Amino acid sequence: MVLAFRCSPSTLHDWSGDALAVGLFSGDDGTAIRAALEQRYGIDLGQRLERRQFKAKPGECLTFEFPGANAASLVLVGLGAAADFGLDGLRRAAASAARAGAACGSGSLALALPVDGIDPEAAAMAMAEAVRLSLFADQRFKSEPEPRPLPSSVALLGLPESAGASLTTVAAVCSGVELARELVAAPPNVVTPQALADTAASIAASFGLELQVLERADCEALGMGSYLAVAQGSDLPPKFIHLTYRPSGPVTRRLALVGKGLTFDSGGYNLKTAGSQIEMMKYDMGGSGAVLGAMRAIAELRPEGVEVHMVVAACDNMISGGAIHPGAIVTASNGKTIEINNTDAEGRLTLADALVYASKLEPDAIVDLATLTGACLIALGEEIAGLWSPSDGLATALVSAAEQGGEALWRMPLRASYREGLKSGLADMKNTGPRPGGSITAALFLQDFVGPTIPWAHLDIAGTVWSDKGRGLDPAGATGFGVRTLVNWVLAGGMA
Repeated sequence: MVLAFRCSPSTLHDWSGDALAVGLFSGDDGTAIRAALEQRYGIDLGQRLERRQFKAKPGECLTFEFPGANAASLVLVGLGAAADFGLDGLRRAAASAARAGAACGSGSLALALPVDGIDPEAAAMAMAEAVRLSLFADQRFKSEPEPRPLPSSVALLGLPESAGASLTTVAAVCSGVELARELVAAPPNVVTPQALADTAASIAASFGLELQVLERADCEALGMGSYLAVAQGSDLPPKFIHLTYRPSGPVTRRLALVGKGLTFDSGGYNLKTAGSQIEMMKYDMGGSGAVLGAMRAIAELRPEGVEVHMVVAACDNMISGGAIHPGAIVTASNGKTIEINNTDAEGRLTLADALVYASKLEPDAIVDLATLTGACLIALGEEIAGLWSPSDGLATALVSAAEQGGEALWRMPLRASYREGLKSGLADMKNTGPRPGGSITAALFLQDFVGPTIPWAHLDIAGTVWSDKGRGLDPAGATGFGVRTLVNWVLAGGMA
């Protein structure tokens, strides 16, 4: 998708183009705005709004057509109460305006949305990302894709031209989000462990990154018994992917991004049953989709001073005569033994060896992303991802990076006493604890495989990686959650 964005000093009176989208607050006559629109179009706007019962609720849109006029399509976008409006409201309004403007078949679109009290560069970036990401549609698997007229240029009214400096990163970040969405949405017969490795290879070739893909024998030589135990039931060979971005100048920070890469999760012998959404377990590689999308954006933006390593232990979790049995004991690459009391808690087994590998790179911080637990979805719903970290600095930096990108994180506790639930009578630990606090014990399990002095954070994105109906600037389906957070964090220097 090619969209040209610009910050424009033009006003409601003098902007020239195809479609003009204007935000209106609820419970506010909006006298100045309405007067400007009435003067431009020669209408009694109040009467028309009353007739169409427009309440200016958040996301509500109303379109008027004025054939032959300049800006022949007028889109009114509800903003809700002024007291509740901020950067997130601006994103949602821009997304609604973009969809309505595109539905008009407009080649050029202007957004006249309130930006008072919002940093101009942040406002410009938020609106531009919202427009592009809200217009994304994945039609790769349709025999006859639906025609979708899209605007080619978008003017952001009311912002100084200097605010356009922030727009230089929008295309790269959105390309990363779109890559993540396409990977997560694709069916499991398309996105396999090999396909993830091929995606990493494509990024490496396009942007000059380094790539190492470890095969099964390589992983065996490194003692990755935890990861390989999950992979052994599948006919598809596992692929352990290590993609590296190195800046052109001196390195002041080394960071590691680790993504869960289960391209399909049947549950193994603890088989997912009817009602467990087994057909949706293609999105169990949402963490790897996010880190691959982030690396694609980082590779294009080429931040200075920061070296970034991406690690994905990709495989399928399947049932066969060779699949791992419940009750089996395996040894991870750091020597810890694990009693597998549930083969459907497989993601943490693959992440265990991935985190050990990442720790050996001696990074200044590690962040892992995983669709890890249904417990996190129950706790935080579909709009907020869980964040676990023993590092206050890293947790704060990630929350800030998420807010900047319009993604929501909530820091959860790493309560040491909950480790009791992971104790095994035979091995060093079990891979699952009791049902209560399941997302916490999962995070505690992962912590045992991170170098003790390395700042580390775990993001459970089980609820946020997919949206059945769409929300905000995310269309229905894969959301690409996590890409913007990771890119913002890396661009800020990966503070911990």
